Amino acid sequence: MGPALAHYVRHGQAKAGSRMVAMKLNRQPVERFVQESGPVVDVRAPAEFAQGHIPGARNLPLFSDEQRAAVGTTYKQRGRQAAVQLGLELVGPRLGELGSQLSTWAEEAGDAPLRLHCWRGGMRSESVAWLAAQLDLPVVLLEGGYKSFRRWALALFDTPWPIHLIGGRTGSGKTDLLLALAERQVAVVDLEGLAHHRGSSFGSLGMPPQPSSEHYENRIALALHGYREAEQIWVEAESVQVGRCRIPGGIWRQMQAAPLLEIRRPLEERLDQLVEVYGSQDPAALKEATERIARRLGPQRTAAALAAIEAQQWGEAARQMLDYYDRCYDHELERHGAADRHRLLGHEDLAGLSAEAAADQLISRGVTKAQRRNAA
Repeated sequence: MGPALAHYVRHGQAKAGSRMVAMKLNRQPVERFVQESGPVVDVRAPAEFAQGHIPGARNLPLFSDEQRAAVGTTYKQRGRQAAVQLGLELVGPRLGELGSQLSTWAEEAGDAPLRLHCWRGGMRSESVAWLAAQLDLPVVLLEGGYKSFRRWALALFDTPWPIHLIGGRTGSGKTDLLLALAERQVAVVDLEGLAHHRGSSFGSLGMPPQPSSEHYENRIALALHGYREAEQIWVEAESVQVGRCRIPGGIWRQMQAAPLLEIRRPLEERLDQLVEVYGSQDPAALKEATERIARRLGPQRTAAALAAIEAQQWGEAARQMLDYYDRCYDHELERHGAADRHRLLGHEDLAGLSAEAAADQLISRGVTKAQRRNAA
């Protein structure tokens, strides 16, 4: 649509002139593009954006999903000229709306340029960049578009990373500890937070909708890239599947061989942690999640857990669940056996410590190291 809009302006309003040429030269490879400041503006259709996008990007679709399909069909059936003409008819009336939104975002960004991209870095992003140029708004284009970003992101997963794991029984407060470490400038990638899921049958309760697997990969890639100079990158010991999101294969393989720090807390503290996280959730959702693991809990524990939920006895309900999850944890340790012991960094007893105090303890003992985050 770049040439299309240029054609529209030449014959309808004003010439693009040298601005169009200059704009075409202002392209950046992925590495530099993601490290720039300024809003990322994704001009693909809403369905493309929803499937996956550069984390933090804003969607300014040149076409709706239906319009994009219509232009594509026209191109296949009637050729490029007819598709361009249809594109002109669809986009022309929206130029003012598109320009207004670009101006608003540019004003918010100050001196930083708008970072524009489409799927391949072609006509759609060129068209919107041309429009921005008419408004004297600074822009940069992503060379190769979102397609090149995806190649870059997937390649990161096969790059060696200094991954370290924090493990421990359910309710040990692993996520809270990781977040406290991150606040203290320790390199942390929160795999559960990025997936909007806590990793168990109950993991989706109270969480936003999960991203697509593609977008989950994008979020992990950008998080890792921010720690490309770190000596350690701490993640929680997870199953390969975090809800419906799957940890990328290259990262999962590195996690399997990574050093592991096991944290320990007394049973009562773990019960308190689970009550704090899940006690405010909808009882009907808690029952449904319990019933999903009924076969593994066994009939007696399932009945006891459901009765406790009905009576809002959250501690008792959590106690029934922990029996199952502790047995799963012990089974995993037994299955991995000597291999896990070989990579075990040690055990940390965190009894009585808040997440913040526990993080301070790990840092003071040199178990974890602070690391300034690189610009992403």
